[in-house]
Amino acid sequence: MILRPLDRAFSPRSVGDGACFMLIAVCVPLTYMFQVTVIMPELHDVGSFWYTAVWLAGIFLVFNITSNMLACMLVDTSIKLHILKPPVDSNLLSRWHMCDACQTLVPPRSWHCEICNVCVLKRDHHCRFTCCCIGHHNYRYFFYFLFYMGLGALYVSINASIYLWYLHADYYWRPYTLLTVFVPALSLTVHASWENFYVVLYELNLLAFCMCTLLLVYHRPIFQRGAVMKERSTNKYNLGLRANMEMVFGKRMHLTWLSPFVRSDLPHDGVNWEPATKEE
Repeated sequence: MILRPLDRAFSPRSVGDGACFMLIAVCVPLTYMFQVTVIMPELHDVGSFWYTAVWLAGIFLVFNITSNMLACMLVDTSIKLHILKPPVDSNLLSRWHMCDACQTLVPPRSWHCEICNVCVLKRDHHCRFTCCCIGHHNYRYFFYFLFYMGLGALYVSINASIYLWYLHADYYWRPYTLLTVFVPALSLTVHASWENFYVVLYELNLLAFCMCTLLLVYHRPIFQRGAVMKERSTNKYNLGLRANMEMVFGKRMHLTWLSPFVRSDLPHDGVNWEPATKEE
């Protein structure tokens, strides 16, 4: 595994990348503090079993969201010319192609990213929220980042719904709340208050849950076929569900959900791919 230099990993390639990264970097800790300091004391007795259990679950979710996001950014899945050597075997070499931007031969399933300005091994797409491309070596971390982000957003949305629309229904069931929901910036400008800010956080978590769910649903059939986005209509590299999962999560895939620090070596180097079928 090769790690990118910190100055490259944390330098957004575009304004869009920077804005999306800051949204996550700011909203995740704010949401956690909202959950722990505002919602939980009203749902559970402080110090009780359920309060402690929910607090520990929140720590686990925040840890996996942030650490998988950072791992996704730090793990380099791009082509390194000083270690990448075209194969001698003519059959393998025939699958390599020339990248006009990099002016070099690149392996099959590697494509150039115009934002990162580099070719990426088994490139799937460029993720705005992690400011990097998702490829062979960091797809595992991208998947768990999405999964835990969606799970955490769902949990906060459910608890916040109870807090806003049931426990404090007398305050939030009013027409002005609609202004905060549909035009949050205007609402916070006209009447800045913690109550309105809670509604904005609630809305952001609903959006996060919907976005993560849609992305996971979109990627599911691609993932099941062992493909990437550019190969979504082919079964060329489909090795079966278990083998496809191992290509992403590694040989210890049953433990990878615990933490990005769990070592799970991938069974392939991401360079010399051979089709599983003769489909073109």
